[in-house]
Amino acid sequence: MRKRRKIARLRNVAWVLAPFGLALLVGAVVYALANYKTVTVMGDSMRPTFRPGDRPLIEQIDATEIRRGDVVLIDPPERYVTEPVLRRVIGIGGDHVVGSGNRVTVNGKPLDEPYVTDVHKDLGVGPYDVKVPKGRLFVLGDHRANSNDSRYHLSDQSGSFAASGVQGRVMENSVAPTALVITGSLGIVLTLLGIGGYVARQRARGALLPAAP
Repeated sequence: MRKRRKIARLRNVAWVLAPFGLALLVGAVVYALANYKTVTVMGDSMRPTFRPGDRPLIEQIDATEIRRGDVVLIDPPERYVTEPVLRRVIGIGGDHVVGSGNRVTVNGKPLDEPYVTDVHKDLGVGPYDVKVPKGRLFVLGDHRANSNDSRYHLSDQSGSFAASGVQGRVMENSVAPTALVITGSLGIVLTLLGIGGYVARQRARGALLPAAP
């Protein structure tokens, strides 16, 4: 009788843990696929922050979540290139952006940009003084001497890109969110425990069966 109760408990454990763990695992995977992706950096425009071959993790965000300083994957204007590009957000709608060489101010405040390592003045672009239109972004590459960005299209909406074209924001350190990792790991553990309980139940049940004559 005691063994039969043990078998029943194992059955209950298997029926609860395995489906619950599988649901957690599938949910974590589906959420990750819907909200995160990696991209491969192809050019030099974001050096030294990102180099060709780097694969930063991108999180999907709404246009209202964009912040100054974010590195975003964004659809450029049609005249620009056809593929999405990584660029750093310098100004958002309503900002007053002024630049000369590698010196940039936003709303009268100089930007501290330790990620920009170009030591020479970019002779390919003249000074600019723009107000970013509403719903638009003024974006620059970190490698200012080798980046086709807002500075080169000032005659069209102050060189800005549409905020609605942002596909996502690069996550710092390119690591998956802790909660997502914990949920997925817990799902795997619970699924394995449930399967283990089912196997143990089957073995225990087999041990109770009468031997063949």
